[in-house]
Amino acid sequence: MWLQYAGCILASVVILVMGFLLWVIPSKRRADEQSREARRLREQTEREIETKRREILVEAKDEAHKIRAEVDRENRDRRADIQRLERRLTQKEEVLDRRLENLERKERSLTAKEQEADKLSQEASNLIQQQREELQRISGLTAEEAKGLLLKMIEDETKHEAARLIRDIETQAKEEADKKARNIISLAIQRCAVDQTSETTVSVVPLPNDEMKGRIIGREGRNIRAFETLTGVDLIIDDTPEAVVLSGFDPVRREVARISLSNLISDGRIHPGRIEEMVNKAQAEVETHIREAGERAVFEVGVTGIDPELVKLLGKLKFRTSYGQNVLDHSVEVSHLCGAMASELGGNVALARRAGLLHDLGKAVDFEVDGPHATISADLTRKLGEHPEIVHAVGAHHNDEDPQTMEAVLVAVADAISAARPGARRETLETYVKRLQRLETIADSFDGVEKTYAVQAGREIRVMVKPTEIDDLAAAKLARDTAKRIEEEMEYPGQIKITVIRETRAVDYAK
Repeated sequence: MWLQYAGCILASVVILVMGFLLWVIPSKRRADEQSREARRLREQTEREIETKRREILVEAKDEAHKIRAEVDRENRDRRADIQRLERRLTQKEEVLDRRLENLERKERSLTAKEQEADKLSQEASNLIQQQREELQRISGLTAEEAKGLLLKMIEDETKHEAARLIRDIETQAKEEADKKARNIISLAIQRCAVDQTSETTVSVVPLPNDEMKGRIIGREGRNIRAFETLTGVDLIIDDTPEAVVLSGFDPVRREVARISLSNLISDGRIHPGRIEEMVNKAQAEVETHIREAGERAVFEVGVTGIDPELVKLLGKLKFRTSYGQNVLDHSVEVSHLCGAMASELGGNVALARRAGLLHDLGKAVDFEVDGPHATISADLTRKLGEHPEIVHAVGAHHNDEDPQTMEAVLVAVADAISAARPGARRETLETYVKRLQRLETIADSFDGVEKTYAVQAGREIRVMVKPTEIDDLAAAKLARDTAKRIEEEMEYPGQIKITVIRETRAVDYAK
């Protein structure tokens, strides 16, 4: 038992020893291997560190070499700059030295000239003194007396120059005033454009056939007598084919007769009873037209608060003409012109327009009332409650009374402009053509003018000159001389533009 037990113990010990040896031997072997690996890694790390150190050292040497080269280059550049600056300073010193020498030389020369000038001045003073003494001996006047005489001469000459200057200023002011007035009038004309209707004192009524003439005359002329009695218009039936003529100085009656006769011809029933009916109907129709025309004119010019009787009288002017110019259209145009010029001059625009519209009101009743139409117009406006300034402007537009206000002058000016513009009245056509011919004649009278053309209704003339005789400066002088001569010899509304055209041609031939 004991032996068995000892054998077991021994076997256990042997097993433990063998196990320990088996565990210790591999561990030692692994430790040796790890130690060798650690040495190998340390040697490799040392080699890498050495390699890196050498690379860093090489790079540092290269960088130091580059820095040294850069510093050397900068030093060379600075030395070169310093050398250039030194050369420039040397050159400037040389230049300054030369200038200093020149200044010293000039100073010596100036000193010599000053001395010479002092000498000459002294000699001149002596000569002047001698001349004064000689002049006093010859003239018998002292210096003070000669001075007073000279001052008097200068004073007289100055007065003369001042008078001439005042005259020139007055002339220039007048020219400027004329230019400004023409400019204001031309602006007013440009802002106002009213068409004119040219009418006559007769009306022609067409007929469907010549047989209608007999029916109009009627048995023993009773139809024509009844027609002329009711309308107050002469009915002229002659050899004119398919037409009859209505003649009368009262345009309203003539219009009533025209409408009545046209309606009778359309109806076909012509006898005294029917004639009277048609005349009454036409009178009512014309009254409506008159009222509408007056209201339209008042609305067009922007005037308010006009008495209905004045509106009716204005409407009658639609059928009234003056030398072929429709009086209502003329009144509207004068109203626009008055308003435009009053606005430019700072006047009462509303009052000017109102007076311009009513200025020819008397022409609506001048067949019934004796006297100048301006006076009749003033009486009508006064009776119908218009402002005294408007009554004055209306009555003074043909100088029947002296104009006292700006608006009165503007009405007269606008009335003249509206009547005088080309084409407004039949009687001015010939005058208008003569004015164009006169413009061309004045321009053609100057030397070097080849041909002159009046354009834009006489508001511009274009002067063609010979380039061999008139140069550019002479062309400007020709335009000024032409304008001055036109101003002196002609009367015209607005302004006239003178354009001088000089053409220069250069011709050559390629051979």
